Amino acid sequence: MSKRTLLTEDEIAAGLAALPDWQREGGAIRRTAETADFRTAIRVVDQVAEAAEELDHHPDIDIRWRTLTFVLSTHSAGGLTGLDLTMAARIDRSLREA
Repeated sequence: MSKRTLLTEDEIAAGLAALPDWQREGGAIRRTAETADFRTAIRVVDQVAEAAEELDHHPDIDIRWRTLTFVLSTHSAGGLTGLDLTMAARIDRSLREA
């Protein structure tokens, strides 16, 4: 199965079980996280940007001082794919390391 193929409901549920900080919103998943300060938030965004370029899959990112919100969806597929779950895991790792 291609990483850009829409996931089934069961696959989405299983993927989100491994990503407890993410919430489903229709055809997307969302996570909000607070960092220690603005500089840390920007470092996280920079790491996420590197991962996004590597995967050729780019999240929507909202930066509000030290609060970051990430939204993932594979727009070209019309919903959630394996790329979204992979990117979510990479975002989680960047936040843990911050």
